[in-house]
Amino acid sequence: MAAWTSVMDEVVRTKRPALVGYAYLLTGSRSEAEDIVHDAIVRTFARGRAKKDVRSAEAYIERAIANEVINRAKHRKAVEQKKLTIARPESHPGHADAVAGYADLEQALSVLSARERTVVVLRFVEDLTIPAIGGLIGLQEGTVKRYLSNASQKLRDRLGDDAVEDDTDRARRRVPVMEGV
Repeated sequence: MAAWTSVMDEVVRTKRPALVGYAYLLTGSRSEAEDIVHDAIVRTFARGRAKKDVRSAEAYIERAIANEVINRAKHRKAVEQKKLTIARPESHPGHADAVAGYADLEQALSVLSARERTVVVLRFVEDLTIPAIGGLIGLQEGTVKRYLSNASQKLRDRLGDDAVEDDTDRARRRVPVMEGV
């Protein structure tokens, strides 16, 4: 048995649930998350990109998941654009009121673009730094900051001003308080 097969077996046995959870945060769909994780694992090990240890394989698969989410969102958008030129979507009266009533995180994340959602999950769920996010998904730091800023504003609009912690809040929270000084 080749060395990469034992790494793949270990990743599937021990890391798959966490990878599916990560993909779910990015997609909002359990079935799509399962699909994306499967594709990412297959691509990682089928194209000669197999890693020699579980951690590096997991990191590579996480990047493949983030990229696949973005690619699928682009594809869906292109398909929707084509549909609009062929047929007009039906109007659903009262739909706007129903959407406005949602206040949970899953619904709020659904208004974000694929890249915005990806950087928000990487920043606030995975607690990655801006440079780390940029390196992971291949974006410049300024671009990551722009996506975070746009996404944060959308989330604040949906969930309220206290919904998204900015970096100044995060920095203040980490500063130790010294009493009597």
